[in-house]
Amino acid sequence: MTVGRTRAKQDRAGDGGREKYLPLLVHGDAAFAGQGVTAETINFADLSGYTAGGTVHIIVNNLVGFTTNYRDEHSERFSADLARRQSIPIFHVNAEDVDAVIRVGRMALEYRYTFGTDVVIDMIGYRRHGHSEVDDPTVTQPVLYKAIKAHPPLWEIYADDASLDAEASAKAAEVKAEYEAGQKNAGSITKKPTMRDLPSYWDDYFGGRYKPEYEKDTGVSQEELSYLTQKLTTFPSGFHIHPKVKKLLEQRAEMGTGKRDVDYGMAEALAFASLVKAGTPIRMSGQDSRRGTFNQRHSVLLDIENETEFVPLQNIAPGQARCEIYNSTLSEAGVMGFEYGYSRDYPEALVLWEAQFGDFANVAQAVIDQFVSAGEDKWGLLSGLVLLLPHGYEGQGPEHSSARIERFLQLAARDNFQICQPSNAAQYFHLLRRQALRHWRKPLVVFTPKSMLRHPDANSPIADFTHHRFLPVVPDTGAVDTKRILICTGKIGHELRVERQRRKDTSTAVIFLDQMYPFPEADLKAAIDQHKEAREIVWVQEEPANMGALFYMMPRLRHIAGERAVLSVKRSASPSPSTGSAGAHEVEQKTLLTLAFTGGKA
Repeated sequence: MTVGRTRAKQDRAGDGGREKYLPLLVHGDAAFAGQGVTAETINFADLSGYTAGGTVHIIVNNLVGFTTNYRDEHSERFSADLARRQSIPIFHVNAEDVDAVIRVGRMALEYRYTFGTDVVIDMIGYRRHGHSEVDDPTVTQPVLYKAIKAHPPLWEIYADDASLDAEASAKAAEVKAEYEAGQKNAGSITKKPTMRDLPSYWDDYFGGRYKPEYEKDTGVSQEELSYLTQKLTTFPSGFHIHPKVKKLLEQRAEMGTGKRDVDYGMAEALAFASLVKAGTPIRMSGQDSRRGTFNQRHSVLLDIENETEFVPLQNIAPGQARCEIYNSTLSEAGVMGFEYGYSRDYPEALVLWEAQFGDFANVAQAVIDQFVSAGEDKWGLLSGLVLLLPHGYEGQGPEHSSARIERFLQLAARDNFQICQPSNAAQYFHLLRRQALRHWRKPLVVFTPKSMLRHPDANSPIADFTHHRFLPVVPDTGAVDTKRILICTGKIGHELRVERQRRKDTSTAVIFLDQMYPFPEADLKAAIDQHKEAREIVWVQEEPANMGALFYMMPRLRHIAGERAVLSVKRSASPSPSTGSAGAHEVEQKTLLTLAFTGGKA
């Protein structure tokens, strides 16, 4: 996060940014050797999408981690040996040699500014007291702490070496008295002091609870969409484009001019293009994100003869904002943390992290729990980071089906972030633009499609991109004399509509809930009330009963259902998100669709 924040500050500064801003990380010896995110972050050092021109790592090496001896913390001699994977200097220095520490610090800075890469300072010392005020280290390291107790404190050693004995005791007493007075004064404070002021670039952005007046129109005129389409589907003369990509661009040209419906890939490209043209920077990263895991993005075009790159989104209009899309390392926690940090210091930008599959976000769960969901509540610090998590049950097995909707809904409180699953391409377009244009800065979790990325049922006519706003709830206006209302989110909704058509069923409505949190109660109630004659409301989900949005939705549906019965259709509770058998998946999916029209449980 620190490196991501530094990179954002450097990008804001422009030329000379890497000289102006330096990331400095202070590690414990146990954490440096043991925490995988350290290795992930060090690996960023020379990667164009993530480098901050060199990070200075300082290891405060106490040779103990809480109660664990260093011999049990790392296999190599030094905890700093983790950094030997990089071609960078590692300085080992005696923490009690003050002058040596200063010299090493100067050398480290000179190296960073000369060569623009990481440096490690391993400052080897000891911890005079326990891990905390109540910890007694003599229980676990009795011999070591007997020696430490007999060892003079550093100020005495330094004073003796510098022949300052007479002055040192008086100065030590003065400093001690100053700290004790400060501690006593702090104990009497009745009002929480302001610990920091946010930079001025946060002045126009705010958090807090949601208010309808925060909404912005997100539609784009047909004329503007045509212009953007032309820019997105054009490449330089003499550029040798791959035949498959050329065909894709030809199809996208037809989408932007209304000759065929728009898919998710083109919807995203139009959203990004409209934003950068209007001055909103875009930064996106993730595993294989330049092309897209599912071959849907192709944000960077390659000349097949010399691999020269051409990025249409960087060539939309003169004076446009920056657009950067990077393939990340094969890392989740480190990269998500970087992008969260970047978003913290670039509120004007639309910053996105994309999982290869939504399931893989669980590797970054600590970042989600401690920062993305709780940063505002804990520290009053805002972020507009977007998480794109491919989600959907398609027979690909338990590691490629679920982005764990339930985990995000469990974390949802006090409007801390937004949780959405856009049901069609136009909805995705409006959602991205809403996130960038609103000044209400909250993280956005988007469960994106896989098989539906190009599916005709989820594509949208270009006219829908001129509509005013994203719809938290997509109502059903096609049902007649409705008896049952099916409410769902994502791919299953399209399958329900296909099944309804197959059954020639005109009395069942299918409503898409495209925003799960903050819960759009008024919008959903209005969509339900369009079918006043309906006597049953059924929540339908692909996930097992102990997963998905079931626990979250059922009490809310009962609250707004009135006298209607509220039922649910879902897979049976399971420790695993899905079956590993494609055949079993098909049987389960057909059963879900049948039950949605004929059954359900309260």
